[in-house]
Amino acid sequence: MKRILVVEDEPGMQMMLGDALRAENYAVDFASDGDSALAMVSHQDLILLDLMLPKKSGLDVCRELRQRGITIPILMLTARGETHDRVIGLRLGADDYLTKPFAMAELLARIEAILRRPASMLSLGSESFAFGDVRADFRRAIVQRAGEPVELSALELRLLRYLVDHPGEVLSRDRLLEAVWGYKAGVSTRTVDVHISWLRQKLELVPGQPRHILTLHGAGYKFVP
Repeated sequence: MKRILVVEDEPGMQMMLGDALRAENYAVDFASDGDSALAMVSHQDLILLDLMLPKKSGLDVCRELRQRGITIPILMLTARGETHDRVIGLRLGADDYLTKPFAMAELLARIEAILRRPASMLSLGSESFAFGDVRADFRRAIVQRAGEPVELSALELRLLRYLVDHPGEVLSRDRLLEAVWGYKAGVSTRTVDVHISWLRQKLELVPGQPRHILTLHGAGYKFVP
């Protein structure tokens, strides 16, 4: 049975999330503030993390967990106006975000996709690759540009690897969401565009005029070695 840590300070939301998750046969732990969440993280399979928390914010919790080397997937819950915080959360290592208010069916679909993600990545092939002045060793999770190390999040690395394994192909957002994030077609999220933008900032010589990670308007993206 998969175990989920719900980090949420509103009792009503805790109850609603707990009932929905248990109905899907998940074991559920609860934390009502950031400090409690950090103390409770151990053997869970996923963390459902609200950003607005007492004592320590969700961003602080996410940052500290990743600094500790804890790689448990994190799905952030954010208010509609917290665009800046969502971007920071993804940079800190959160796997994705869902904006409140949300449909419970969408939340459950996101959770299911994240929990099955490792199996969806086993088919990726190449262990190392070079393009332009970028060298990527996927086996050791090392990426360099012009001989200097480039720090990529786990999701950025998975996205880069998928692009590398499909050179010249037109990759729609739905295809990337399914292959890299594990989501089924139709899930609405801007996380693909955000992570593509970050890859360009880190790997392209001129991010605003990319040579390798191209946008095909209305179609998606294409990787050109």
